[in-house]
Amino acid sequence: MQGLFVLEILTPDKRVFKGNVQQTSMPGAKAPFVILHNHASLISVLQNGKITWIDADGEHAVEISGGFVEVNENVVTACVELI
Repeated sequence: MQGLFVLEILTPDKRVFKGNVQQTSMPGAKAPFVILHNHASLISVLQNGKITWIDADGEHAVEISGGFVEVNENVVTACVELI
């Protein structure tokens, strides 16, 4: 897989996921958005919905009730509350 970046999904209690992914989709407060390798830096509020990602093992998803995400230099960190 080419064009990988690090995705880390955290809750107040634990790390849900950390690994290299090809893409992830986030439920942004205004609209869902996709993050790929070399995405521009950003910070966004997340709303109720699903975070999905694709890694070497296939597609995965986790449902959240909200949070925020930071993208910086091919590291994506999402701090969320799980449903």
